[in-house]
Amino acid sequence: MLNAGSYYRKNGSCLFRVWAPFSKQMTLHLVFPDEREIEMIPKPEGYFIAEVEKLPASTLYFYNPDGEADYPDPASQFQPKGVHGPSKVVDHHTFAWTDHEWKGIPLQELVLYELHVGTFTPEGTFEAIIPRLETLKSLGVNALELLPVAQFPENRNWGYDAVYPYAVQDSYGGPEGLKKLVDAAHQANVAIFLDVVYNHLGPEGNYLGKFGPYFTDHYRTPWGDAINFDGDYSDPVRAYIADNILYWAHYFHVDGLRLDAIHEIYDRGAVSIWELIHKKLKANPPLTGNRFYLIAESDLNSPRVVQPPESGGHGLDAQWLDDFHHALYVLLDKKGRSRYADFGTTRHLQKAYEAGFVHSGEYVGFRRRRYGRSSAGVPGERFIVFNQNHDQVGNRVNGERLSVLVDFDHLKLAMGALLTAPYIPMLFMGEEYGEDVPFYYFVSHSDQDLINAVSEGRKSLLAAFSNEKEFPDPVDLETFRRSKIDWEKRRVGRHKVLWEWTERLLHLRRTHPALKNFNKDATWTDLIGNNGLALYRAGEEAEHLVLALLNFSEESLSFRLPDDRKWGVLLNSADLRWQSTYQEGGAHTAPPEPEQKSVRVKPLQFILLDRYAGEHDSR
Repeated sequence: MLNAGSYYRKNGSCLFRVWAPFSKQMTLHLVFPDEREIEMIPKPEGYFIAEVEKLPASTLYFYNPDGEADYPDPASQFQPKGVHGPSKVVDHHTFAWTDHEWKGIPLQELVLYELHVGTFTPEGTFEAIIPRLETLKSLGVNALELLPVAQFPENRNWGYDAVYPYAVQDSYGGPEGLKKLVDAAHQANVAIFLDVVYNHLGPEGNYLGKFGPYFTDHYRTPWGDAINFDGDYSDPVRAYIADNILYWAHYFHVDGLRLDAIHEIYDRGAVSIWELIHKKLKANPPLTGNRFYLIAESDLNSPRVVQPPESGGHGLDAQWLDDFHHALYVLLDKKGRSRYADFGTTRHLQKAYEAGFVHSGEYVGFRRRRYGRSSAGVPGERFIVFNQNHDQVGNRVNGERLSVLVDFDHLKLAMGALLTAPYIPMLFMGEEYGEDVPFYYFVSHSDQDLINAVSEGRKSLLAAFSNEKEFPDPVDLETFRRSKIDWEKRRVGRHKVLWEWTERLLHLRRTHPALKNFNKDATWTDLIGNNGLALYRAGEEAEHLVLALLNFSEESLSFRLPDDRKWGVLLNSADLRWQSTYQEGGAHTAPPEPEQKSVRVKPLQFILLDRYAGEHDSR
């Protein structure tokens, strides 16, 4: 049972529990279907409880501390009337789960697909995603990572302004809709990950301060006061966050969480919040047993994130590798160097492939200090890599995806570079077919002062990266509407070619022994001139070896193949089959002969070679 919130039992009774250490009394105000007030009983550590018999599962309620005013439950599980409305009791016993045989997906086999529920389908709901599961699975995707789904103001938001970590967004379909998606996904052999935010809460509808010291001004984050993980009265706050992880694992059967910006979580306690989380998970194992994963976004470039808690680490399963994105992006888009001035050569990408962190203790101009630590000994499956994500796209002035910034050959090269890396890949919704609609930053608030502040703040942020005078208004409904992807594009023209190119790469990644090996010692590279790279991936058995040739230049490069092997072609982006104008039934170019000693790599070409071409090619 969770430390706070409402717990609805099978017998129709409900236990209400709220933490308010400075309150002398607490009233439970039931507002629907029968209105009444119930005085709650004080308990140790500042908790108040009330047990209510024969309570309808449709009950709406508020808490009222010291007769001050009615406020929603800080641990509300559903806010059907928005962030300012009453909380709703949720009966988690009634959903008919059908995923009893589901055991999750091994970490090394994950192919993540980041999506925003509101813009992934025209309907913008959990249930609308379900018909697309089989298609994504056939592509090679086996895990969806949903941008935050906790309750946020109104009905359009990226989700990072959520104010109720336990409540599922009402406009997406609420708790029932999320459970339906998870259950259907597991039937399709697809895992579900949630993006969660434990470093701050949004401003509108944030009433936690009315109950207790959930926040501290001892630390500051980009969003204001930090969550109180190590100050006075922090034990219940730590439980509030740690229990949230159990909540998603047990009540919603999710397979893992992506933890937003953990570098803004401050905790100097002897037992860190990370150690507490691990203890709770060990004592209350999720449905999928050991296959429940915690993935971090971290701006620390520190291997400590994935090291065990007992040795001072956070003990998380994997972390995003932003350096890989930066190193690859500046090679694909020359304008990218203005955004990532500390990257720009193939040597940076070489280090990203072989070691992980590119910045591992060197002086970094952007940060004006030495930054990072070596990750050379960290296994490849501990990193998540990507060509783009919601931040990289949405924090551009016009929300441009990579497909708008570079041409078709660059897109094929980018996908080849990503899906042959010795890491876990993540695609951003629509990337697999070259979606070109923007993904803007968008919000909706009911407070006009907050609306003005968000609009002005956004303009100020984007002005630092652009000389443009006009910026999309994040509050405008049209900004949100223009961000919805057009899923049907994948069926025609160059979008279809890129979809099939992605599908082919994912198939090879899934089936070839060398591409399934995450051992860093089995990955090495050679530079080809100034703008080319040869990436070697070896399998656990010595005879399994692939060689990816990547040319980021506008001129042809020549690469001499190792003399001790005969090579054949698994995939060649210059083949007519993979051109943007390709029509079914068209001819194919002849691949290099296996016995040739060198390969001419055309401008922006990607070639994947294998000693035993075709041996791992069956579908």
